[in-house]
Amino acid sequence: MKDSIKVGLSFGLTSGIITTLGLMVGLYSGTQSKIPVIGGILTIAIADAFSDALGIHISQESEEKTTLRQVWESTIATFFSKFFFALIFVIPVVVLPLREAVIVSGIIGVFILTAANYLIAQQEKKNKLEIIVGHIIITLVVVLATFLTGRIIKNIFS
Repeated sequence: MKDSIKVGLSFGLTSGIITTLGLMVGLYSGTQSKIPVIGGILTIAIADAFSDALGIHISQESEEKTTLRQVWESTIATFFSKFFFALIFVIPVVVLPLREAVIVSGIIGVFILTAANYLIAQQEKKNKLEIIVGHIIITLVVVLATFLTGRIIKNIFS
């Protein structure tokens, strides 16, 4: 796989999963309502995918050794991977009760992140367990922080 596509795919996958899970958990803990959670997921899938793609685009443009083709490959890979991995989480919310959907989404997200980090660590010949555990801890910190934020907001405004 080309490095430019790998950059966009790995960034979009990671950002799509962690951002969407954080948003879902925060909205769930604050509202216990499917409509805001689905709306939030769709917002992340569209607005944040464009935003992250533009961020990668500008970052890649600032590197002198990156060609215009590589810039656009990273941009497009970022957008579609972020969009796709965010949208995955709509399915559990639509078909399951919200509490179970959030739990299932967390399991799906951790599984995908673990698999992606395993493949990257294997390819780069790095310690798989160290990379996977570090990234899962960051994911759990985000989820916990957004859960607590949702609870605080609910308590303040209820």
